[in-house]
Amino acid sequence: MRELIDRLRHALRGDAGMSTAEYAVGTIAAVAFATTLYGIVTGDPVKEALTGLVERGLQGGGL
Repeated sequence: MRELIDRLRHALRGDAGMSTAEYAVGTIAAVAFATTLYGIVTGDPVKEALTGLVERGLQGGGL
């Protein structure tokens, strides 16, 4: 049991954070996701749906 605890302590004592390569991959993934989401939200179908929703709301109409 003592050996297992020592191995766990040694494993957890390693680098506290991500390496530079992991940061780069995470940043690229976040940018790709944001770009895709931006493309979807600014697309014509979404704009039309949001515009219709706001117009109905301003007119007092229901969903």
